[in-house]
Amino acid sequence: MAKRTKDQLSISDLLKEFVETNRLQSGLDKVNVKDAWAQMMGNGVNNYTTAIHLERDTLYVQLSSSVLREELSYGNQKIIKMLNEALGKEVVKKLVLR
Repeated sequence: MAKRTKDQLSISDLLKEFVETNRLQSGLDKVNVKDAWAQMMGNGVNNYTTAIHLERDTLYVQLSSSVLREELSYGNQKIIKMLNEALGKEVVKKLVLR
């Protein structure tokens, strides 16, 4: 049985400690960035998004439309900023559209 302490920890603090202890943050970031992309871009872009992959601080997004890829490339830095704001921290530093 776990040792009880006088300190009360919130569920949020416990989850953060669990994530840090088990080194799960990078995996959670990968899931969260996919969700953030889907919410931020909406159905129009999501219909043409075939794959999303976060590797270190680079987000790779595969699109089935070359026209959309070209259009999104103009707002590359804005997309990175919006994704990081949605995630609440700087996860993505580079965006590669394929």
